[in-house]
Amino acid sequence: MSPLIKTPRIKALSVHLLTATGAIWSMLAILAAVQGEWSQMFFWLLIALIVDGIDGPLARLYGVKKHWPTYDGVLMDLIIDYLTYVFIPAFALFGSGLLPGWTGWFAIIVIVYGSVLYFVDTRMKTRDFSFAGFPGCWNMVVLVLFALQPAWWVSLAVVVILTYAMFTNIKFIHPVRTKRWRAISLPMTAGWVFFAGWATFVDFHPESWAHWGLIITSLWLMCAGFVQQLTEPKA
Repeated sequence: MSPLIKTPRIKALSVHLLTATGAIWSMLAILAAVQGEWSQMFFWLLIALIVDGIDGPLARLYGVKKHWPTYDGVLMDLIIDYLTYVFIPAFALFGSGLLPGWTGWFAIIVIVYGSVLYFVDTRMKTRDFSFAGFPGCWNMVVLVLFALQPAWWVSLAVVVILTYAMFTNIKFIHPVRTKRWRAISLPMTAGWVFFAGWATFVDFHPESWAHWGLIITSLWLMCAGFVQQLTEPKA
């Protein structure tokens, strides 16, 4: 291997370039969405989610802030996350008809507006690197709604409750950075990605066992932080 490839600056730049591929995955996802190819859209969003899961640890490992400070990796990550976590999933929720009529309009407005306020909140991270409030992972939420196809009022209730949760102090874990119970959270996250990929592969077939896997893993990822909050030792 060339010595150039081993230099800290090249490693740091490579992480930035990896993060930037999220813009490509988001474009491919929106192109699929406007054609109503929802399974294909979620496939690209899953690729973006995987990239988002590994670029952070790599950035800390290779010291991107020190070795390539001219690119703001945090800002780049936020831009891509808003597209892949919020904007495109909200469009899918509306365009698919899961929420008909006024409910679809209401959902996309509260999702995109509430999420942009959450994303710029400097208090969004807790001391253990969890999230204070629901972290706007609408890509995961909407995928599960596509898989389960609940009644419209259930989907609307989920949107309202989670939007409200963004502006609370309810704790939601970061599967990679929250140390407590990480031995469970990481496999649960990997399981969620696996079942999500399975569900999209079978085009969200209603009899797929992937849906049960999504329910179990989603419940852990949604509730683990709150349970931690309730069981934390008093200072």
